[in-house]
Amino acid sequence: MGLLGRSRSTVGLDIGSGLIKLVVISHGGGGPVLTKVAFTQVVDDAIVEGEVMDPGIVADAIRGLFASSGIKPRHVVTAVGGRDVIIKKISMDRMKESEAREVIRWEAEQHVPFDMDNVELDFQVLDPTGEGLQMSVLLVAAKRELVENKLALLADVGIEPSVIDVDAFALHNAFEVNYPDAMAGVVGLVNVGHEMTNVNILEDGVPILTRDLPLGTRRFREDLMREKGMSANDADALLQGSNGNEALAPFVNDRAEDLAVGIDRAAAFLQTATRSTTGLARLYTSGGGARVPGLNAALADRLRLPVQLANPIERLQVGEGVFDAMDIDEVAPLLMLPVGLGLRATA
Repeated sequence: MGLLGRSRSTVGLDIGSGLIKLVVISHGGGGPVLTKVAFTQVVDDAIVEGEVMDPGIVADAIRGLFASSGIKPRHVVTAVGGRDVIIKKISMDRMKESEAREVIRWEAEQHVPFDMDNVELDFQVLDPTGEGLQMSVLLVAAKRELVENKLALLADVGIEPSVIDVDAFALHNAFEVNYPDAMAGVVGLVNVGHEMTNVNILEDGVPILTRDLPLGTRRFREDLMREKGMSANDADALLQGSNGNEALAPFVNDRAEDLAVGIDRAAAFLQTATRSTTGLARLYTSGGGARVPGLNAALADRLRLPVQLANPIERLQVGEGVFDAMDIDEVAPLLMLPVGLGLRATA
């Protein structure tokens, strides 16, 4: 879970419940450049809430995606996420990073609700030049089984990833590159996926709280199929449309309320835990669900906050021809996570 050096290019591989997405980012002297984008659908229920239920089907999909896109599976960065990953800002006695590494497992025992014998830990000192007796540390813990399962899946494809990242950090990477002006104050990055919505709250550019909400575009689709008698394809077409539809509005409002409650609770917990008087100032949305017509407006009305669709290529350089065969406005919201992964320069 860290940087291992630099290479000419990195493949960001996002294995989602609805789509598997990959990007290639070149790390040259002129800054990172997006040079390739490819994706493929995943059979329903092959991945449920981030857990791979049918490794064979998912491995075949990944293998086929690399083959059809002509991308070699080298310098691959992927990620883990979900309820088996804990990200928490903690305070501990000020010490050198080397010393902190010796005691971090003991510190983590006080904050992580997992069996510490089966956990992968990492941390970052947030104020290394501070002078107080205490220092702020961002603690990351993931169940070892989660990491091992991801490695086993990729090994079946013939891939040994250079880095196993965390979803929330990858989203933050892409966001920081494209929205540097948002690295001040408290902002939320809400990634609405197929089954889950990831809520990241950043304070002065540091991801200090993450929550996973069991709601995504699949729930929208099921609502329309059940209440309106639509086929799955017709429901998906409506959800991906660029214009609103009267039939869609009540469902969007209902699900926006569910999302808003989760976001409100995360923000309230943050203020209580940190005793901060500063609340959320703005939300940025990404993921396939961010394209649902009317969702951002409904969230803005409910939360009384500015809500903006985040663009992972707002400032990132894009190579010639990358989106020639795609509708860039339709595809871009899907790429925040894989772009964040690709931005990790590896050995």
